[in-house]
Amino acid sequence: MAKDDGPVEKAADAVDTAIDELTGVPTDDGDIEEFSYDGATLIAEKRGDQASPRTVVLVHGIGMGRKVFADLTQRLEDDALVVSLDLPGYGDAPEPPRTPTMERLGDLVAAYLRHLDRGPVTLIGHSMGTQVVTETAVRHPATVRRLVLVAPTVDRHHRSAFAQLIRLGLDLLGESPKVLILGAREYLRAGPHLGRKMHAMLVHRPEDSYPRVAAPTLVVRGEDDPVAPPEWCDEVVAAIPSAESVEIAGHGHETLIRDAGPAAEAIRAFAQI
Repeated sequence: MAKDDGPVEKAADAVDTAIDELTGVPTDDGDIEEFSYDGATLIAEKRGDQASPRTVVLVHGIGMGRKVFADLTQRLEDDALVVSLDLPGYGDAPEPPRTPTMERLGDLVAAYLRHLDRGPVTLIGHSMGTQVVTETAVRHPATVRRLVLVAPTVDRHHRSAFAQLIRLGLDLLGESPKVLILGAREYLRAGPHLGRKMHAMLVHRPEDSYPRVAAPTLVVRGEDDPVAPPEWCDEVVAAIPSAESVEIAGHGHETLIRDAGPAAEAIRAFAQI
């Protein structure tokens, strides 16, 4: 039976729909699934070709959620099943009792992939999501066919909240209204524990895990991205045994959100979609 929302909930839904329409996010949900494992819950939204042998799973960065991947999903869904996730405490996923580490989030994603039962997938992470998917690939290699790291964090040479916030602020200067509107909505949804989530991101050391990644990996960087500078991305590529890189001209940290077209082309070629 449908929930009888009150006036506040109805107003919030109307604002949410208006933001979707303004930013080109589909106002209809795909196939939504809630999945829980080890005390945490994620939300998965499936779109695209269920009959395709290719499955692409998208994992967002800090403060974001599955809806920021709308443009990329629309560019891939004709030729693959595309599954975008809300990690625990982001988007529509409930806040967990305790903030998960990147390793625990990697385990949660892997448990969901086994539940999805589509075989090894192309796993794509953006920003903090690259840390999560790296842990999935290292700790559960049978679940990952190919790995894509877009704007990888955290640059080990600048591992502080202050440095990360300054760099993100620089990236947002001059960013498109679409990115700013979507980002503002998702950060509000991320709730009151964003500081704890930032801490979990910063204490994680992805550089310790990169050498253990077995899956072929593509590192994607926006040419103007101050959060993931070229020196750091070069270090990431060098550390992963089977990695290649691509730089998206004229794009910054939010390259998958503002206009996913160039990144989608690179991902299609790499993942053979």
